Amino acid sequence: MNLDHVTIRTRDVQATRTFFLTVFGLKEGERPLAIRRIPGHWLYSEGRPLIHLIGSQGYGVGRPAEAIDHVGLRLEGYAGFRQKLDQLGIRYSTMDLADLQERRLFFHAPGGPLLEAVFSEPVPQNN
Repeated sequence: MNLDHVTIRTRDVQATRTFFLTVFGLKEGERPLAIRRIPGHWLYSEGRPLIHLIGSQGYGVGRPAEAIDHVGLRLEGYAGFRQKLDQLGIRYSTMDLADLQERRLFFHAPGGPLLEAVFSEPVPQNN
């Protein structure tokens, strides 16, 4: 398992973008078509999107505007991991990104933090 990315919610997407580009020398890169409707940026390190920024208004209880939204972990074996979540009774949602040939599972740890499991696997044609 490797850290895939960290997603940060912020009211000031542009200032946060500039901060990460300037301080860490990251480069802005492409985002998948499926998520381009969400305001934000993907910032790359060594050719991989390490920091995902998304705009936030901070609405609702437990949804502050400035926060780490979720942590993405890169794993192998999508079907087996999904089966494990099913066996453990852990609810999850799926996202297939055909343009990246990645499959993703989103689920919560017991205390509430959102986790994203990222798998580099072919996306079935029927999705």
